[in-house]
Parts: sequence; C-alpha cells; structure tokens
Amino acid sequence: MNAPDALKPATHLARHERRYPGESAAYREARTALLAEEVELRRHIERVAVQRRALPPGGQLPEDYAFEGEHGPVFLSELFGDKQTLVTYNWMFGPQRERPCPMCTSLLSAMDGQMPDILQRVAFAVIARSPIARLLAFKQERGWRHLYIVSSAGNHFNEAYAFETAPDQDNPALNVFTRRDGVIRHFWGGEMGPESADPGQDPRGAPDPTPLWNILDLTPEGRGHDWYPKLQYDV
Repeated sequence: MNAPDALKPATHLARHERRYPGESAAYREARTALLAEEVELRRHIERVAVQRRALPPGGQLPEDYAFEGEHGPVFLSELFGDKQTLVTYNWMFGPQRERPCPMCTSLLSAMDGQMPDILQRVAFAVIARSPIARLLAFKQERGWRHLYIVSSAGNHFNEAYAFETAPDQDNPALNVFTRRDGVIRHFWGGEMGPESADPGQDPRGAPDPTPLWNILDLTPEGRGHDWYPKLQYDV
C-alpha cells in the first residue's frame, strides 16, 4: 500500500458525477461526506492488515493436538494439507448444549459458501468439543458442503486457543496458524471481547467476518439492538 502522505485526500476521491434518480442536494452533500469517510475506513482497514501481516513470529504450537476428524483421528499438523497457513474457528457447540450457537452457525453457513474460494489460499477447520458424530449430524442437517469439522473433545486445544477454563465453557475463537520450515506457530487470534466493547455495542471483532452484519450495516434499520440470527425460522 502507498504511504499515507502519497495518497490523495479522501475528500478529493469522494467527488464524482454519478447521481441517483430523485436525490436531493442535501442527500448528495451528506452522501459525499459519507463517501469520504468510507474511503478513510478502507484505508484504515488496509493499514491494520499491513500491521497484522508484520507481526513477529507467534508462539510455537505446544503440542500437535489430536482431533477426531470426519474420517478418523487427525493431528493439527495434518489440517494444513498442502497449505502453509491454517485458519481455525471454534464453534460454540459443546456437549452441554442442546443446539449450537445460532450466531456461530450463521457465520459458518456464510463461510461454507465461500469455502471453495478460501481453500485456494489457506486451509480451514471448524473445531467444537461435542463428539464428532453429533457435529456431523448437524452439518448434514444444515446442508454444509465444504466445511471440514473436527472434535476437540479429547484434547486441550480449546483451553489454549479459545481460553475455555471450565468444562462447560464454550467460547468462539478465530485463530490463524503458520507452518514454516516444519515449525507450526500461532500467527494471530481474535482478542476483541466484552472487555473491549464500546458502550451500547455487542462485543465483536473488526473487521467483522460475518457478511450478515455487513449487509445490515448498509440499511437504515442497521443491525438492531435485540435481533440475532436463529437456527431456523417460521416461514
């Protein structure tokens, strides 16, 4: 990315001749100001991404965690396949839950559709503490086709990388691991939670990985303050 001082001002990039039918001068003035802010937001996202990629090497994997996979036992090192980077998502579907977390499930449903593209660049695995048969039954119910799911019921991965310190604790977690010269290290993990939430907002990371919220943010109703996805709807 170009150095910030080499970039044109966002207010300059926000000027264009496109107009929508029936828009007022007041709308255009406000929309142009908003567009300048959107340009700045894009630039900030890029700056954060550059800073993230420049992180020093993270901690080495303390052990090669053994999971129960869709086709039998599998080690974390094997989840990389032929890739050098592995992304994992901790799905809140522990054995104490009757049904999985609707928010996690909504996110994973969106990712399932994108997984053929994601897997061109990195490996990806979904991790939950319920027995593998239970996880796969829900995968079939939901119609997921591309997500690879493993059970962490027999290891301490969730304790180390999802910060679950009690048997009935169930935390979401997004982590990235790298394999370089045969050494597996933790590269990045989401660390934004309730303690970093702003007043009146749900705790969430940034950028938000869920397309649902990104779409709703474009609407006048927004995300809402008391609406969350469900596992099914009456239609």
